Amino acid sequence: MKKTNAIRLLDKKKVKYKLVEYKYDPNNLDVKLIAKENNLPVEVVFKTLVLSGDKNGTFVVLVPGDKELNLKAAAKLSGNKKVKLLPIKEIEGITGYIRGGCSPIGMKKNFPTYADLSLEDLDFFYVNAGVRGILVGLAPSDLKKAVRITCGEICGN
Repeated sequence: MKKTNAIRLLDKKKVKYKLVEYKYDPNNLDVKLIAKENNLPVEVVFKTLVLSGDKNGTFVVLVPGDKELNLKAAAKLSGNKKVKLLPIKEIEGITGYIRGGCSPIGMKKNFPTYADLSLEDLDFFYVNAGVRGILVGLAPSDLKKAVRITCGEICGN
């Protein structure tokens, strides 16, 4: 299995994790499909989204697969008035990862990272491992050893 920046960083920090390989369709990167095809509850497979704020620049959000990001809530939590998703063409240059393969772990820079409050209720969850086709599963407390995360209300109903 390919070692990504995310996996190398977790190894360096001696974080316990589990890798899940999955088939992906570059035209359909829907997290619900990925969860279903890997027999994982969709609420434990988190999307990694990269946003840009009007005051604080680039930041990352982790959103459970069964929820949608609320841009106003993300702006408030991140200290911005307005936020928008980073354009797809800019993601790789800024993060080092491609769309559909973005991990909150091991980006080019340590961007502020915010996760939906539901993360704190989980014992184990999955995020992308830094390449399309691999998820990394770990405890939220173990993710916090590799990435500084602030949890809060960022999703709509």
